[in-house]
Order: sequence, then C-alpha cells, then structure tokens
Amino acid sequence: MSFRRVFALSMLIAAGAAQAQTAAQPASETAPAAPAAAAHPAEAAPAAGALVLGDAKAGEAKATACGACHGMDGNSTDKQYPKLAGQNEAYVARQITLFQTQKRQNAVMMGFAANLSVQDMHDIGAYFFSKAALPGVTDEKLLERGQALYRGGDAAIGVPACMACHGPDGRGMAGAGYPQLAGQWADYVVAKLTEWKGGTTWGVDAQAKIMPDIAKRLSDADIAALASYVEGLHTAGAVAAAK
Repeated sequence: MSFRRVFALSMLIAAGAAQAQTAAQPASETAPAAPAAAAHPAEAAPAAGALVLGDAKAGEAKATACGACHGMDGNSTDKQYPKLAGQNEAYVARQITLFQTQKRQNAVMMGFAANLSVQDMHDIGAYFFSKAALPGVTDEKLLERGQALYRGGDAAIGVPACMACHGPDGRGMAGAGYPQLAGQWADYVVAKLTEWKGGTTWGVDAQAKIMPDIAKRLSDADIAALASYVEGLHTAGAVAAAK
C-alpha cells in the first residue's frame, strides 16, 4: 500500500472519529472482528459487530497481574514497559487480542493474554483508561525537531503530522483506535518506532501497516526527537495528578 493511500486512510478515519471522541469512554468502540476459526477466547462470542463495553471496577481486579510491569495505576516505573494509564479502552483491547492471536509477538504478554475473554480485555482497558498518565520530560535539545514532526510532519520525507491521528495533546483518538502517546516513556517509543522501521508489523490490516510505513521514513535522530517530544506532552489534568 502506497504512503499516500495509507496517509489518506488515516486522515479519513481520524476525521470521522474526532466528533465521536469525548472525555468519557466512547460508546462506539467495538471488539475486533472475529476470524472464522475461533481458536482463542477472544475470537469467540460476542458476534462480530456487537458492542463490548468495559467495566473499570471489574477491570481493577483483572488488571492485578498487569501491575508488576505496567504499575498498578498504569504508570510503569521501568521504561521498557509502556504506561497504560489513560490509554483508551479500544486500543488496549486490540493489543491484547493481537498478543493472544500471536500477530504481535511478546512471550510474556502472549502468556498473560492466552485465556482472557473479549470482556476481560475491555474491562482491563476501561480500568487503565480511568487512570491519569503521569507527565514526562522532553529533552530541550530535541524539542524543535520533535515538535516540528509531531505538529507539522515533514513533506520532504513523506511523513504526516503525528497529531493528525494522535491529537494535538497526544491523547489519541479512541473511536478510530489511535492510541494516547502523551507522557509515554521515550525509551519505549524509540523501541517501537525502531521495530516498525525494521519491518515489524502487528497484523495485515491497513491500520497495522500505517506506522511501519511512516517509521521507515524517519532517521534515528528523528525517532529520538519524536519520542522525547511525546514523553513531554501532557495535559493540565496529568500535572495535577502528579502533585
């Protein structure tokens, strides 16, 4: 798929989702479509297209095992593990499904995801969505380039503005499945962008191909600048939560 087609698709999805996003968890989120053969719990009922809404209270107990790496409130202290606090429910559920179906490879996560139901995934996602990501820090030396790429992209290398899908404040677009980036550890963002640049993908659908296509256009310096910039992105609410 060409970059122009991928970029056009991402912009169309983002535009359609912008009106659907609210401060509360969107009611329009759905479970990932089930493959024909239900080899995993997540691929069984509910039927494709059925709404699955997470319960944050139920998710708190289910997320206990996640706390060892991601922090009990979703704010990991080890930079190799992503912060999940504030991450939208649909994105968390999708990633767990990708681990369960082995489209996304990680031995630890694949083990944790193996026996979770679709409802479990959404409950865990709802719990972490209810938490606030603690703010990080942007390296001043990387600020100018990181901000330019995030807010305006770089037409010369064919990279669109990150905020087109992840939002001006880095909160993502839940209805379209684009994740929150604000406050995420720079080390983790560098690792993922580098993997995508190297050809790693998390599936074969158009949404899974967007980031690998963009990442391969970024230099290592660009990746470092972007990662540092998004770590420093935060909202007033996140600052208040850190105090």
